[in-house]
Amino acid sequence: MAKLSAGLLLYRRNGDDVQVLIAHPGGPIWSRRDAGAWSLPKGAPNDGEELFATARREFQEETGHRPPDGDAIDLGEVRMRSGKTVHGWAVEGNLDPGTLRSMLVQVEWPPKTGRLITVPEIDRIFWADPGAARRRLNPAQSEFVDRLLRALARTADAGGSPASGTGADRAEGGARSGDDTAPRAAS
Repeated sequence: MAKLSAGLLLYRRNGDDVQVLIAHPGGPIWSRRDAGAWSLPKGAPNDGEELFATARREFQEETGHRPPDGDAIDLGEVRMRSGKTVHGWAVEGNLDPGTLRSMLVQVEWPPKTGRLITVPEIDRIFWADPGAARRRLNPAQSEFVDRLLRALARTADAGGSPASGTGADRAEGGARSGDDTAPRAAS
């Protein structure tokens, strides 16, 4: 059976501009990788857990912040090269990247040594414009950005709010962080 994950793509608007929040995995394997290494905060469902609940839980575990309670745009599924299927939703909101508090995980490093080290699951997050997000995201997940932009364009054309995939209340925005520049890797 193929692996399955669910994730949230947080987005914010400033006039006609849209930015999405993307996450860089922690640990030595990912420390020097940028293009194609970023992801939505996402993870596997627990037994019996609905996928949207998984996406919300994983967002909180990986960022340290509760996701906004608001209308979610169902972005559908993508299949990654590994064979994993990722189901994504987009929710409007804001988060200051400087307040990232990712959960810690143990990984074997170096590989096949039996030595475990503790690393943050996500080592940084970044507000990216659509072009930068497409370049940095895992290639399959970059499709979520295009689907979000199409959904927002349909909404603007119709003069309404995005079609909800969950029936939740409208999203709450936060203070704008102003973090519009590329993140720097930790030394």
